[in-house]
Amino acid sequence: MKTQNDNESIPLNQGNINCHIPDDVCRQARLSRDARFDGRFFIGVKTTGIYCRSICPASPPKEHNVVYFDSSIKAAEAGLRPCLRCRPDSAPQSNAWKGTSSSLQRAINLIDHGCLTGENAESLTDLATRLGISSRYLTKLFNQQLGTSPKKYALYRQLMFAKQLLHQTQLPITDVAMAAGFNSIRRFNEVFKSQLQLTPSQLRRSLSPSKSSKLSESNKDKGAQGINLLLDYRPPYDWPQLWAFYQVRAVEGMEWLNEDNHAYGRSFSIVFDELEIRGTFEVAEVKGKNQLSLAVQFEDEQHIGYLFQVVQYVRKILDLDADMEVIEASFEPLTSMGMKVASGLRIPATASVFEAGCRAVLGQQVSVVQASKLLNVLAVNYGDKAVIGHREILFFPKPQQVAAAGLDEFKMPGARKRALNGLGEFVAHNPLSSPEAWIEVKGIGPWTIAYAKMRGESDPNIFLAGDLVIKNRIKALIAKQDLALGTATEFTAKDYQQLAEKISQQVSPWGSYLTFQLWKNDEN
Repeated sequence: MKTQNDNESIPLNQGNINCHIPDDVCRQARLSRDARFDGRFFIGVKTTGIYCRSICPASPPKEHNVVYFDSSIKAAEAGLRPCLRCRPDSAPQSNAWKGTSSSLQRAINLIDHGCLTGENAESLTDLATRLGISSRYLTKLFNQQLGTSPKKYALYRQLMFAKQLLHQTQLPITDVAMAAGFNSIRRFNEVFKSQLQLTPSQLRRSLSPSKSSKLSESNKDKGAQGINLLLDYRPPYDWPQLWAFYQVRAVEGMEWLNEDNHAYGRSFSIVFDELEIRGTFEVAEVKGKNQLSLAVQFEDEQHIGYLFQVVQYVRKILDLDADMEVIEASFEPLTSMGMKVASGLRIPATASVFEAGCRAVLGQQVSVVQASKLLNVLAVNYGDKAVIGHREILFFPKPQQVAAAGLDEFKMPGARKRALNGLGEFVAHNPLSSPEAWIEVKGIGPWTIAYAKMRGESDPNIFLAGDLVIKNRIKALIAKQDLALGTATEFTAKDYQQLAEKISQQVSPWGSYLTFQLWKNDEN
């Protein structure tokens, strides 16, 4: 990455060559500090050498002094430094690259989970091999869509996360370096200074005394209280609805909810570098801001080096990087039929795709309340327990535990028990398999697989057209339209299938969001 001194004017070309959003839209969004565009584009200021978010509180620069970028890393590659006031390191991620290449999406996901950083970092060739492409083609994809190489992208992500920790926590700088994936404090200091023109210690000292005092108080004991951060999102975000969804389906001891501040917490168990990382996270809405507070606690404090991966994991579970303006615009085919949009409705993910699969199996032909009771029985009888931060925590059973489970506690058909055992056995022997491979397990069908992909992998494009509630809701919309027009539509199974396929194509790649909209509409 290039660097510039504060008093140098950045020789950037004017015009919209670095951003897919029109200049006039960017201009209006930055002047109004429109939070809906936060993370969708960044503002490079040529006279100061910095780049900002659309919500930056500083006085807006003149239009002829700015250039727009659709990602923060493009701004950094142009030699700009992140603003210390609006802190682009905290902005929601921009998904402008989504849909351009499944290989690129998979590569970014793997990089964000640390495959190119830390002691066990892979080579670029190894990453490309995992993706089934050449390293040259992988580099080409990154340069075309993000304006940088895979390794520079990984380094930039490390640097921005470290900057976030320095701003928001009082973690020792050595811990900050570890948490961001740097193998040595010397390397961390070198990279930080070369990119930001100040050292980590200098940035930490630049905080106001009141800010430092608050950080010290909130992070005074990382062992007992956890590591506290703020997670930004792009509005609208219907946190109360997401909280209510989790509340109905919560497993006692594994998940907990606080009605006073609408906090939601749960245990997690993630495997990184063949090492199981366990702990808890708890999130709550920050009133008046587009943020959630996050507290992460590791069972083993030595695992702080995986904090970045855990934060990305939480962001994915809570769907914090979705662009709802784009997503909700895709619902037009059904809003024109009278569907009401619950604005800001996100995908409420589970902690793992295996957990989502188990939830789907136990939820077959029973109510949500009954399915939740069954899930509680499964977790209590077959999950592990541990004490973390003075609290006894329950973990969702591992595949091998479900495979060996007797399931005598369940009053349900034997075929469903065998499907649950079979799913556990299959995943235990094929831990890296995709849900599509579960079709080999007797009793696991397309609906279960689709549900697991939607809630376990956060796949945005799962339209469950065959779901009975979805069918009834679409038919109700058609009946409502018929009543308004004075017509009568009769549907055969073939007619519905053709309509469902048409709707799926029209809302792609946001079918999962439509699924949750229709489920929510059915409650009204």
